[in-house]
Amino acid sequence: MTFTILGRCEATGQLGVAVTTSDIAVGARVPFAQAGLGVAVTQHRTDPRLGPALLQALRAGASAAEAVERVARSTPHREWRQLAVLTAGGDRAAYSGAKLWPIGAECSGADCLVVANMLARDGVAPAMVAAFECARGELSDRLLGALRAGDDAGGETGALRSAALLVVERESFAYADLRVDDDPDPLTGLERLWERYGSLARQFVARALSPDDVQRSSSTTT
Repeated sequence: MTFTILGRCEATGQLGVAVTTSDIAVGARVPFAQAGLGVAVTQHRTDPRLGPALLQALRAGASAAEAVERVARSTPHREWRQLAVLTAGGDRAAYSGAKLWPIGAECSGADCLVVANMLARDGVAPAMVAAFECARGELSDRLLGALRAGDDAGGETGALRSAALLVVERESFAYADLRVDDDPDPLTGLERLWERYGSLARQFVARALSPDDVQRSSSTTT
């Protein structure tokens, strides 16, 4: 009931995840990220403890495959879990437990990895990879474009209800952490939210790092 893309931009160093599902509040439970290290997801009978565990394994020096294997082996309910990791260097790995409801997918492409479960058809994950690989522009736009392509290709078996975008760059805080938590059209809502937030994202980073240098504007000073 979830389809997700993990992506990286070698030029900017950004790492990100875009995810959507027919359940509520997917952004609170599935995507995890650390700038300069990697992005990780935990889904399908989701255990949010496993995302931080995947990043911790990377920090300890594990490869993507080692991190996924180690965390999957450590959980007593591994047959219900779907895990994925993409590192800052482009290393990637995924795990899908034996009780993953079909149609499930693990599909890798240039600088991206798609993992999904309960899809409507087999072509969803390849469509997401193709959309990401063909797109240009900011990582966030490419990730959201991939989600849209997945939905256009058939999406999942249920009606989508929530979606999220998580992107990190260099700082300890997220470059973008946007969520649509309970909406009959979460992809459109997330695209609209990013359109508004994206033009301000650099300014929000500057406010944190060098507030004296940020010019006063009519927008919020939060």
